Amino acid sequence: MTDTIITVQGEFSAWYPAERATVSVAVQLDGPSRDAVFGGAVASADTLRGLIEADFDPSSGPITRWNSDTVRVWSERPWNAEGAQLPLVFHAAVDFSARFSDFEALARWIESVVSIDGVTVASISWELTDATRTGATVEVRSRAVKDAVAKASVYAQSIGLGSVTAVALADPGMLGDPVGGSAPSMARASMLKSFDSGPQLALKPEQIEVAAAVDARFVAR
Repeated sequence: MTDTIITVQGEFSAWYPAERATVSVAVQLDGPSRDAVFGGAVASADTLRGLIEADFDPSSGPITRWNSDTVRVWSERPWNAEGAQLPLVFHAAVDFSARFSDFEALARWIESVVSIDGVTVASISWELTDATRTGATVEVRSRAVKDAVAKASVYAQSIGLGSVTAVALADPGMLGDPVGGSAPSMARASMLKSFDSGPQLALKPEQIEVAAAVDARFVAR
C-alpha cells in the first residue's frame, strides 16, 4: 500500500506584557538665524541629555541604555503660495533614544522633557527582555509543532487513515511546498505614537505577540 503524505503548517502565538520601553525623542528647531537655531538646539539637547543621565543606570534603571546622534544643521529656501522664494530658513536637529525598565518613571520623564524647547516625543516601542523573549519563542515553537501534528491527524482521519508519523520539520518555505503564508517565529511589538493628555501622564504598555510557524511533512497510515 502506498503511504499517504500530508504536508501542513503549524502555527501558534501568545501575548506577553511589555517589560521594557524604548522612547525616541527629537530636538528640532528652525528659524532665520543659523547661529540662533544651532545654539537653541544645542541648549535643548544638553538639557535633555541631563535628564537622561540623571536616570541612567545600566543595571537598575530606570534608563538602562540610551544613545544620541550629533547635531545636524541644514537650510532651505521655501516658496510662498504666490510662487515667490522666501529667505533662508535654518534647521537644527538631534535625535535621542532611551530604554526604560520602569514605566512610571518613563511617564514622569516624558512630562519633563516635553517642556523643553523644540523637544518632541516621536514614538515608544514596547519590548520584552531577552530572557522572556527566548523562553516565549521556545514555547510557541513547541506549540506550533503540536498544532502541525493535530492538523495532520485530522486530515488523516478524514480520509480513513490512522496515525501520522513526522518525516520532516522546517521553517516556513524550506520544505519546498507553499503550504501557507505565515511568517517564521518572530516577536512583534507595536509602536505607540501618541499619549493620553491630562494632569498626569499615564502610559498603557502594549501586549507583545510572539508567534511561530513550522512546516511539517507526515506519513499517514
